[in-house]
Amino acid sequence: MPTAVLDPSRPKTSVTIAAAMSVQVAAVLPLFLFGGLAVQIAGELGMGVSEIGLISGLYFAVSALTTVPSGRLVDRFGALVTARAAVGLSAAALLGIAAAAHHPVALTAFMVLCAPANGLGQLASNTVLSEWAPAKRRGLLFGAKQASVPLCIMLGGLSVPLVALTLGWRWAFGFGAVLVLAALIPLAGLGRPATRPKVPGAKAFSAQLLVFAVATFLGATAATPIGSFLTTYTVDIGGSESWAGLNLTIGGIAGVIGRTAFGAVGDRENGREFLVITLMLVGGAAGVATFLLEQPWLLPLGTVAAYALGWAWPGLMNHAVTREYPDAPAVATSVTQTGIFLGGAVGPIGFGLIAEHSGWGAGWIAVAAAMAASALFIVVGSTVFARPRH
Repeated sequence: MPTAVLDPSRPKTSVTIAAAMSVQVAAVLPLFLFGGLAVQIAGELGMGVSEIGLISGLYFAVSALTTVPSGRLVDRFGALVTARAAVGLSAAALLGIAAAAHHPVALTAFMVLCAPANGLGQLASNTVLSEWAPAKRRGLLFGAKQASVPLCIMLGGLSVPLVALTLGWRWAFGFGAVLVLAALIPLAGLGRPATRPKVPGAKAFSAQLLVFAVATFLGATAATPIGSFLTTYTVDIGGSESWAGLNLTIGGIAGVIGRTAFGAVGDRENGREFLVITLMLVGGAAGVATFLLEQPWLLPLGTVAAYALGWAWPGLMNHAVTREYPDAPAVATSVTQTGIFLGGAVGPIGFGLIAEHSGWGAGWIAVAAAMAASALFIVVGSTVFARPRH
């Protein structure tokens, strides 16, 4: 039985999506600021590339370990309470980094501190949409919410010339804390926090979810190295640095459009969202395969396919899973989100090792194969382990 909306007075759709997107931004902003400002941070704190990678890996590892417990907290205490907790945790870590991260150990501690806010915030924002968004537009809104992730990547990049190179990188984290706290404003428009009622017989953990978690792990393992290594690859095969940056920007824009557009497609394909995700992953794998031709002028084709297809499925996946598990959406999506976090930790490390020892071609073949395998597990999860429709 579907979960009842906690507040009978449904807020405006604009307030709902503003709340969901702002919480999503709050959840992931510390990571992307760290990535965008890594050169300036490493220069001041005396860190090397390995230490930057270690901090990122620890962040994803803690995010993965805390995601399923976070889902239970969201389903127990409600989206509003847990969203505010995630915002507070993220803002506190950003302020801590700005004011007190004068040693790599302190920086690592603050990044680990805000890692649980990643899963908690993303799952809370999923629940905001599943409970307050109009059912006929829920897929579009899930896609728009997930489009805030590539927007954060762009924001992290823009923080370098606008803030880090003028005022200093610490100011960027300070401004980021203010931006994160602004998420409390649309959250206030959703109504009073309330404890979610327990639904007798509700089930949010199944063999199907485990299969989908494997799929999201493989999909994220394939997609995350693209953003980390594509610019370096572009230059290595003869492209200019400006062309490498432009190509990555094109990919970011394609990701925003793809995540939003395929979310809208999910509203039309009632019950066939997993088929759409499968086709997206296959298309993404085909796009990545064009990287093997090592032609700089051809890279935008593969980049657009990779970002608009192969890495545009998380919003549609969340929409499909919350539709399949309406009684406990946060716990259900926490399982698939754990796969994404683990893939985010393993993907860049694995790709780097393969590319270093066997060459770029072997790395891109591994990426395409992982995307194709992810599509296979989506098919298995949605057919062999399909849940009966209520």
